[in-house]
Amino acid sequence: MNTTLLNRRMTFGVGAAALGFAVAPLQAAEPESCEKVRFAEVGWTDITATTALTTEVLEALGYETRIDTVSVPIAYSGMKNDDFDVFLGNWMPSMASISDPYVEDGSVDRLGANLEGAKYTLAVPQYVHDAGVTSVADLAEHAEKFDGNIHGIEAGNDGNQLIQDMIDDDAFGLGDWSLVDSSEAGMLAELSARTPDETWMVFLGWEPHPMNTNYDMAYLSGADDYFGPNLGGATVYTNTRGGYAEECGNVGTLLENLEFTLTMENQLMGQISDQGEDPREAARDYLQANPAVLETWLEGVTTREGEPGLPAVKEALDIES
Repeated sequence: MNTTLLNRRMTFGVGAAALGFAVAPLQAAEPESCEKVRFAEVGWTDITATTALTTEVLEALGYETRIDTVSVPIAYSGMKNDDFDVFLGNWMPSMASISDPYVEDGSVDRLGANLEGAKYTLAVPQYVHDAGVTSVADLAEHAEKFDGNIHGIEAGNDGNQLIQDMIDDDAFGLGDWSLVDSSEAGMLAELSARTPDETWMVFLGWEPHPMNTNYDMAYLSGADDYFGPNLGGATVYTNTRGGYAEECGNVGTLLENLEFTLTMENQLMGQISDQGEDPREAARDYLQANPAVLETWLEGVTTREGEPGLPAVKEALDIES
């Protein structure tokens, strides 16, 4: 929790108690500007899922929400320019080159980690791995079978940027290769088209994501200098526009409390991408089936009107107490 915010809460509580007043939650005094929470979402199914979970909870607390799907660079410039309040998808360290300048100049705040144990690096179908391509250092000698292409997702994405850096640096002999910009859905559609006849492909892979169970795939070693160690081992952080968690203390507390798991996200992402379920419906179904997560997320959180948050959310989501 932000130290300044904690001190303000403690000062308020002590002063009110000394005067014999009932201590009203500080969050009830949020300015009107906090009533609508504006999310940047970048079209990745994992962030779609976590954003859906968070907006379900916020609306049950009495807030309005808005979600705009944009590129990663636009998400950050938008937080700086007060177009967005929250972004739940700061994958680190791969996104450092994009996010760090905003964090360092104070226009974006990096709150706590919302997911541990993720991974993000290049991958191939298992049949390619079995044929001997186990490291990025093995790609160049098989350039013809890969058509000299590495398949990424949307233009401007941090993973695409890391791939382009590898090409620009002629790392691993990839200097004459090409990055194929697409989208998450487009890249996976290409993978689906190639796997039946075992056509070779190297692509940007990550976990959590249903691709890890929908496809027999393997991650390539050796790209630590670009994607980080442990196969691009990643931690995902919650970001906000600068000062938002202090300005909107109740929402800030919820955002600081948010913690997701690989199992949770894989389940939700499967419902969204494989079963075609609406993200908000999938999120509501998950919360109804797993209400215990709300106890952690809503600790110290009230409704927009200052009432206890947990019972209000359970009532709004039709969860039995």
